[in-house]
Amino acid sequence: MTGLQDRLTPEQIEEFGREMDAIRQRIVADLGQDDVDYIMKIIRTQRGLEVAGRALLFGGFFPPAWLAGVGALSLAKILDNMEIGHNVMHGQYDWTRIPELSSQKFEWDTMAPAENWRHSHNYIHHTFTNVLDKDRDIGYGILRIDPAQKWHPYYLGNPVYATVLAFIFQWGVMLHDLEFDRIVRGERKWSDPELKEMRARMAQKAVKQVGKDYVLFPLLTGPLAPLTFLGNATANLTRNLWAFAIIFCGHFPSDVESFTEEETENETRGQWYLRQILGSANITGGPLFHILSGNLSHQIEHHLFPDIPARRYPEIAAEVRAVCEKYGLPYNTGPLHKQLWSVAKKIVKFALPPRPRREEPTPDKLTSDRVSAAA
Repeated sequence: MTGLQDRLTPEQIEEFGREMDAIRQRIVADLGQDDVDYIMKIIRTQRGLEVAGRALLFGGFFPPAWLAGVGALSLAKILDNMEIGHNVMHGQYDWTRIPELSSQKFEWDTMAPAENWRHSHNYIHHTFTNVLDKDRDIGYGILRIDPAQKWHPYYLGNPVYATVLAFIFQWGVMLHDLEFDRIVRGERKWSDPELKEMRARMAQKAVKQVGKDYVLFPLLTGPLAPLTFLGNATANLTRNLWAFAIIFCGHFPSDVESFTEEETENETRGQWYLRQILGSANITGGPLFHILSGNLSHQIEHHLFPDIPARRYPEIAAEVRAVCEKYGLPYNTGPLHKQLWSVAKKIVKFALPPRPRREEPTPDKLTSDRVSAAA
């Protein structure tokens, strides 16, 4: 961890903050019909893909139709999760006053109830980004992903936990809100009223999701039910692996920094912006890649401006990077394979106990050693 104050002078930090504010204000002032048209087009595309995918699964005995159905349904679930659900629930389109785009009313096609997610992600994660013991997305309560996390033999299973999490990611995001690690440490009680309400929302959502994908739609296809079940499971798995890769590559590659609560006490707006830059990473790619990632491939810009429509991130990325270069700040970016490999190495590295530091010899110790050797 590098202290925020060690990067820039207080005056530079505040000037940096003003430049970030200027970028934000310019985009907010420019929001309009083009942004509405864009997200409504994405919603129509997502719905069309879902209808096409489920219709094609009716032709399950014809392998090409089944594969096409799985592909279309996978894309529909990815769009719903990343470019629509995540961004709408961030309040990126609340300014439109369109009920369908309301962050407080939207519910997505995944296990985590929107109400739970809005608190754990929109508030906790985006307020305390990469602040140890505050941002619960650091390791998701099950992984050691930062050297400041105290090592325990449990973390030897880091690679296994990460692999399992990738395969069941939508379940992991849902269960993350229960904070099992805090319950185990006695910091939270299973009987807490708040936790009881949260579990009720989880159970209701899980029954709905499982019933839809693994009971209702398979039954509607009659004798093709097993193939439809498998198709839905494959689409969910594809979405899980994709979301895991994008999210982990935006938060955990090498050189992404973490911070202590002490460092962020009495934090100014400029310091908050600086923390977002140092605690995030981008993924390079083309327009379709960015859409399928929900533009979380621009995680730096998303952490800076979480409530600005994500479609705007590509147009301001170059400007944000130029400001970072102006102040000598890192702008962590790279292709998906590079960022994913970097994350994988960290997961393995921090599974192991930290190596004891080698004591640097002092002049007095060197003199003592020479005297001892001469004797």
